[in-house]
Amino acid sequence: MAFSLWLGYSVYGALSAPGTDSTAARLAEWGRDHGLNWAVNWLEVQTYTPPKAGGAVPPDALARMQAAQRQQDLARKAAITLHAPVKPLVSPALPGEGDFSPLIEEHGQPVVQSATMRPDTQYTSFPVGVVWMKQSALSFALHPGFQEPGGNWGVPDTVPSGQRLGLVATYNGGFKVSNGDSHGGFYLDGRTVGTLRDGAATEVFYKNGSLRIGVWGQDVRMTPDVVGVRQCLVPLVAHGQVTQQVYDGGTATWGFTDQGAPFVARSGVGVDKNGNIIYVGGRVLSVQTLAVLLQRAGAVTAMMLDINLSWPSFISYDGSHDTADPTPHNLVNFVRPADRYYQESSRDFVAVYTRSHS
Repeated sequence: MAFSLWLGYSVYGALSAPGTDSTAARLAEWGRDHGLNWAVNWLEVQTYTPPKAGGAVPPDALARMQAAQRQQDLARKAAITLHAPVKPLVSPALPGEGDFSPLIEEHGQPVVQSATMRPDTQYTSFPVGVVWMKQSALSFALHPGFQEPGGNWGVPDTVPSGQRLGLVATYNGGFKVSNGDSHGGFYLDGRTVGTLRDGAATEVFYKNGSLRIGVWGQDVRMTPDVVGVRQCLVPLVAHGQVTQQVYDGGTATWGFTDQGAPFVARSGVGVDKNGNIIYVGGRVLSVQTLAVLLQRAGAVTAMMLDINLSWPSFISYDGSHDTADPTPHNLVNFVRPADRYYQESSRDFVAVYTRSHS
């Protein structure tokens, strides 16, 4: 009787937690946190519906590609600098595929730009988003999640009303730190969850709002001006090249995916030779495709972020109607609503602001 009461209370707590996590995601997380990996894996296999192969590019993604092609022509005439196109993975390329267009402009210059692409010849109806962010114009802030890493922090687990002026983007964090999945640690607000591990791929956040991405203990390390650290696995890209671990590593390196499938929702972040930040995310990606896209977009160092359907997200914010409460928009067809970080988030994330408002 006591066990049944505890079980009901525990599951109810998971289902009634705040935020926009789906019921399936909440139950899966609860099961994995309570030693039921085998049960969650079995249920996922039984209910798995593989992504549909083939098919046309969704109309909205096709429209973004075509608009990007037009923007490339306009930029040349208007002295606007757009990022060099990303070499498409599918040949022949669609018009505008891999071309960048402005996503967020500051003082007439596109400080956040995006490109849309097909991930491969098989899953052509699941577009991938590639984002380039100009480091010198932007400020990056790490936020905790109320479950991951959990605990009480001076930084909120949301972007609350009153803290949205100048907000231009948010994107997801990495594998769970609290149970060791990330093979690294999380540092914020003067304290650490897990262990900051030498050799781990790492995002490092500084007092001046800048962000560096590198290998902990080699490229980046703890200094007095560090305010946040987020580690996740080992690099996808190092010294401008896709790492051998991308091809050699299996589940032990890159984590458990939905139903063990290699093609799942994935995300990653990197830095180019000038210190600008690159994000790649999509619904159906392999580890190899993610790494190649980051490298082709200019990343000299890049790392995996979170995977599986519920977690990857990149959201841009349009402040044209209300600068203090900008309208959120998903980069591609992620399953979670675009306002997910306007509500309490169970997982950590990064918020990006224009420097003039940070």
